[in-house]
Amino acid sequence: MQGIVKRFPGVLANDHVDFDVRSGEVHALLGENGAGKSTLMRQLYGLYKPDEGQILVNGEEKHFNSPLDAINAGIGMIHQHFMLVPNLTVVENIALGLKSSRGPVLDLDRVEKRVQDLSDQYGLKVDTRAYVWQLAVGEQQRVEIIKALYRGAALLVLDEPTAVLTPQEVDDLFVTFKKMAVDGHALIFISHKLNEVVAISHRITVLRDGKTAGTRPNENVTRAELANMMVGRPVLLQYDKPPVEAGPVRLKIEDLYVRGDRGKDAVDGVSLELCAGEILGLAGVSGNGQRELAEALAGMRPVHRGRITLNDKEVTNGSPLMHIEAGQSYIPEERMKEGAIREFSVTDNLILADHGKAPFSNHSFLNFKAIRESCDKVVHDFNVKTPNLETPVKNLSGGNIQKLILGRELRRRPAVLIASQPTRGVDIGASEYIHQRLLEQRLAGTATLLISEDLDEIRALSDRIAVMYEGRIIGIVDVKDSTPEQLGLMMAGVEPT
Repeated sequence: MQGIVKRFPGVLANDHVDFDVRSGEVHALLGENGAGKSTLMRQLYGLYKPDEGQILVNGEEKHFNSPLDAINAGIGMIHQHFMLVPNLTVVENIALGLKSSRGPVLDLDRVEKRVQDLSDQYGLKVDTRAYVWQLAVGEQQRVEIIKALYRGAALLVLDEPTAVLTPQEVDDLFVTFKKMAVDGHALIFISHKLNEVVAISHRITVLRDGKTAGTRPNENVTRAELANMMVGRPVLLQYDKPPVEAGPVRLKIEDLYVRGDRGKDAVDGVSLELCAGEILGLAGVSGNGQRELAEALAGMRPVHRGRITLNDKEVTNGSPLMHIEAGQSYIPEERMKEGAIREFSVTDNLILADHGKAPFSNHSFLNFKAIRESCDKVVHDFNVKTPNLETPVKNLSGGNIQKLILGRELRRRPAVLIASQPTRGVDIGASEYIHQRLLEQRLAGTATLLISEDLDEIRALSDRIAVMYEGRIIGIVDVKDSTPEQLGLMMAGVEPT
């Protein structure tokens, strides 16, 4: 890719970017949210057309009008935001757009067998006959990985491909990627996990503000150097976590059973206690009941057995408002589906759920002065980058939307915070900021349940770690006594000894 320029209204997303990947190498592409990585790769995959510049494949200039043109040129892509049809099954999504081996007759049985082989080979467990809308976010990403592997691309773009895998599965996948490189494939690896970039790449290119900040071979490079190149300043990768004496139990979950979208128990007899001043990390591969547990704790999914007690008040099957009034805040897994309303302004999103209360409302009339002052404070205190308070949330970057939701939820000074995947898809600078705010809440006495598939994040922030597998808590360990290998085994269903 030579001299690539891509403009959107008011934004220069790619500013004369040069990028190349060679046969037989893994080339990592790094950068913060909004740096232009996804825009650059979407042009390579035919989703966007460059305004200027050239794309050459095997030395021949190509003009891609659609992803089909890119696929026909031997390019495959695993997207960070999934390109799946929700009301089709897994196997139908994988077969979509491909010719049947039986001509006009569907060959879904053959596709399913091949998908099952790939699933077994790479440890990517997925129900081939399930509809995509029934799958958790992590399961959908596994479908995307299998879909790209199924097409056997010569050049494969991997946009955050490991976000939902256990450490052992990541190791296995990296073995596969390295073998593909040895076999002559070219791989472009996009990740926020710097240790993974260092582990697998041959070369590393960093984008910053739409421009190339530099390309360097992966020899003696450190995570701190890469973080500095991405952000333009030193970044904290380890946190000082002063000891905090755990206070009284703020959240008590007793023998909880919650059904998933397919009618079976996704949460299977979970019991947990969460104390003031502690962060309890909930680890596990996506699709093992974490989403359903979080939704039940937020009052968004019914409980059919068991009890939830919040600040000594039973809130089992209470509404989201009841949970909020009992002292709980919730950062949802899918920020644009459950955490914010895309078309609403920054202001409107910041007063969601609180607009009917003082000081925002007075006898059913909105107090616009109090709303503006509170919103100004949240935007300033949480470093939300937005042109103004009336900007639609859909125009903000992922990291800024997440900081907006975090600011809204923490403004309530909650006794209990449920934080589900708080830094998924967020760049390293915003992740560092969110982590520091969560640690501040710990010192302030907030009881935090941190649900994450990022083991580095769980181990950096948590006091205790609970691991969830197939709807059950497989074990709870003190973070000081845990290792990534032990947690990875627990995530795969092996009970701690």
